[in-house]
Amino acid sequence: MTTSEGKPDRPFWTLSSDDALNQLGTNRNGLTRDEAQKRLLRFGANLLKPKRKTDTLTLLINQFRSPLVLILIIAAILAFFLGEPVNAGIILIIVVASGLLGFWQERGSTLAVQKLMAIIQLKVSVVREGNPNDIPAEEIVPGDVILLAAGDVVPADCLILESNDLFVDEATLTGETYPAEKLVGLLAVETSISHRTNSLFMGTHVISGSARAVVMNTGPGTEFGKIAEHLRFRPPETEFEHGIKHFGYFLMIVTLVLVMAIFAINVYFKRPLLDSVLFSLALAVGLTPQLLPAIISINLSHGARRMAEQKVIIKRLASIENFGSMNIICSDKTGTLTEGTVQLQSAFNVDAAPSDKVLLNAYLNAFYQTGFTNPIDEAIKGYRKLDLTGYQKLDEIPYDFLRKRLSILVSHDNTNLMVTKGALVNVLAVCTTVETSDGTTADIATVRDIIQKHFEEFSNKGFRTLGVAYKNMGTESRISKDHEAGMTFSGFLVLFDPPKPNIIDTITNLKNLGVSLKVITGDNHLVAANVSQQMGLKNTKILTGPDIVHMSDAALLKSVGSIDVFAEIEPNQKERIIIALKKAGNVVGYMGDGINDASAIHAADVGISVDSAVDVAKDAADIVLLEKDLGVLVQGVREGRATFANTLKYVFMATSANFGNMFSMAGVSLIVPFLPLLPKQILLTNLMTDFPEMTIATDSVDKEMIEYPRRWDIKAIRKFMITFGIVSSVFDYFTFGLLLLVLHATEIQFRTGWFLESVVSASLIVLVIRSRKPSYKSKPGKYLLIATISIVVITLILPYTPLAGIFGFSPLPVPFLLFIGLIILLYIFTAEIVKKIFYKRVKI
Repeated sequence: MTTSEGKPDRPFWTLSSDDALNQLGTNRNGLTRDEAQKRLLRFGANLLKPKRKTDTLTLLINQFRSPLVLILIIAAILAFFLGEPVNAGIILIIVVASGLLGFWQERGSTLAVQKLMAIIQLKVSVVREGNPNDIPAEEIVPGDVILLAAGDVVPADCLILESNDLFVDEATLTGETYPAEKLVGLLAVETSISHRTNSLFMGTHVISGSARAVVMNTGPGTEFGKIAEHLRFRPPETEFEHGIKHFGYFLMIVTLVLVMAIFAINVYFKRPLLDSVLFSLALAVGLTPQLLPAIISINLSHGARRMAEQKVIIKRLASIENFGSMNIICSDKTGTLTEGTVQLQSAFNVDAAPSDKVLLNAYLNAFYQTGFTNPIDEAIKGYRKLDLTGYQKLDEIPYDFLRKRLSILVSHDNTNLMVTKGALVNVLAVCTTVETSDGTTADIATVRDIIQKHFEEFSNKGFRTLGVAYKNMGTESRISKDHEAGMTFSGFLVLFDPPKPNIIDTITNLKNLGVSLKVITGDNHLVAANVSQQMGLKNTKILTGPDIVHMSDAALLKSVGSIDVFAEIEPNQKERIIIALKKAGNVVGYMGDGINDASAIHAADVGISVDSAVDVAKDAADIVLLEKDLGVLVQGVREGRATFANTLKYVFMATSANFGNMFSMAGVSLIVPFLPLLPKQILLTNLMTDFPEMTIATDSVDKEMIEYPRRWDIKAIRKFMITFGIVSSVFDYFTFGLLLLVLHATEIQFRTGWFLESVVSASLIVLVIRSRKPSYKSKPGKYLLIATISIVVITLILPYTPLAGIFGFSPLPVPFLLFIGLIILLYIFTAEIVKKIFYKRVKI
């Protein structure tokens, strides 16, 4: 019996596996591809909320959603019916042209980001028509049969069909600290989420073991989806997003207050009401930083494309700012600082002599384990190929991060043998006897000191050391964790992973960029010390996990900044270290690729993973590297800082120009008996000055802007806005005085003169503000230079073309042009001097 939607008519955790499959119209071999496609259309994509539409029409409409723009369009239409069709038409054309400019830029950036995100899309192993296939998680449908292993993110709410020592981290849903064991079974209707041991939930992830499960609910129908619907959550704002948003509000409020004052002044002086309304609205559109979010988004997406060329994929654009601000990067050593190709040096018995028996036990364990693929097992299998004829696997206890052991039960010559391998301390903890070199067994207490001595010798040479143990299980054909006791210690596995050849240069490059490397590893302190020396880290300060256990948060906060290597670290301690570093005032990046790295990645300011990482790590990350290499990260940091620098350039330009124009417009409205600029002239000014600013994303960046981390500083930006806004406004008033008192300009000449001065100076000042150096010492980007020169030329010739009459301009006599040119040169020269003084006094 099913509902009309084809889903079970009662809670799925109360169903048996067969009942669930029948009611969903599926079987253990999964759906057919055709049926899966039909269900995808019926149930929709497996997303918590529908994808934000980014089709061409939606992007185009979004350009005209600003209330100010809509009011201006309505006012222009009103002017058309009140007998001013030419002016109304010109205003509408300029508004549309400005919108199309933003649309063209944003569409390109949106498509680019979509392509980048497709590279690192989360995939799920789904059984379709009896064969496993990797498909995007959003294409999962009810009735799909999925395969899960350690490290996988659960893509939907599921009922378990088969499980093998399955443990799942459900902290995101239930808040439980420890992983929950999952089994096939039937439960009562009233069973709470945290006790539904036969169910898997979207957003949780597999810690150990494996499973086959059938998808019951997807998207908003999942438990996670119901919570998300209530919370309407979104990722927390970065410092950059918060600053931009509130700064934009501040500018908008100041602009609107001044615009309302200017409107009141015009009405007071009995200027035409419709002209005054259009003038005020055009001024509001021209001065309000409505393009600020769009241009920042364009700039960040352009930066994301450039970073992708360096094999760095940005999942969340706003994280680029934190990436550029990062001054500490924490990383495990395996594969990042080292080659990542773990090699087995040898297998030794308790006397540190090479032993074929220890190697065989380790090989059996590595060959038959079915948990997540790991480099240690690959190294053991690759060391020497052994003949396992006559051996048969009976059972397995997968590795987990609490036991730090992996056990396999095999049958051979009518004997069932359990072989365990893992961290030396954890293996020794379950051993009571030891196999000696002559094949006999002895009490392990008699040789513990010898074992510890050999362990330290191996560690001092930089080797990672594991333990191997075994236990005769008689006729037992199944094993559990309780059987891991009373075992016989077999010997040591000694492995090595050499540092990458270029790691010393890479660490030096990071240091030159103001980024300190801190190594966080589970290896013991002796191995960590040896490897850090090989990597060129001198006078290394090491703090171990056991030491951290006994430290208060305050004590850790005080010492964490001076530590270079954190050794013997438990998974739950990584997050504590990251939080302590953040509280100490650092912008912290964490790079990880394992199951136990997810919480630390999430806690860091910049969560970094790699494309080969387990799903849960990639899902938690802000940034994904296509290669597990700190060298790639170095290039990414440079590109991130360049993107942040160009974003700041636009903020500087837009805010300082707006602030100056506000006061210029407010003052001149009191001085002249006419509208200083017509509405269409204000909008044309705004459109033309937007062109150079649109190319900021492609601008070159001075080396000084990349050399050290920078942070969003709203106070410094506000000082910049006021300083350069005042400079801009002073030269506007010089222009007003020159035109009115010296040149005795007519109304149309005044508007033409101010239009020329305003557009040309706003375009050229971009070349000054874009760099801390003198303009002649910093070469601008090609597109910025072309756009600036083009706008200056078009502005100068516009009054001498047939379009002049349409826009209300007239040709200016040569003396006018000379005086305006002189004012612009003085403005540029003054801005250079003010810039030099400003950066000496204000650090940003």
